[in-house]
Amino acid sequence: MEHLYIISYDISEPKRWRRVFKCMKGYGEWLQLSVFQCRLSRMRMIRLEAELAEIINQREDHVLILDLGPAENVDPRVRSLGKLFEPVTREAVIV
Repeated sequence: MEHLYIISYDISEPKRWRRVFKCMKGYGEWLQLSVFQCRLSRMRMIRLEAELAEIINQREDHVLILDLGPAENVDPRVRSLGKLFEPVTREAVIV
């Protein structure tokens, strides 16, 4: 069974940020600069956490994982303040 996760990250060094971004692209949908939405089985979530743990600096970086529950029961609704919300295209980010 897949769960829906919202994963955001604050990575202090640009090279590590790019590595985390590339890793995340393989697991979910890019919503905003450092925010992804992922539908993952338990095993894929474990693999993702292991990959992220290898990339980040445990003392300087932070990854936040929100488990929204079983994916088939979740109907995410995005509310946005400020400029008009437009889902990010899957183009590469240049930092």
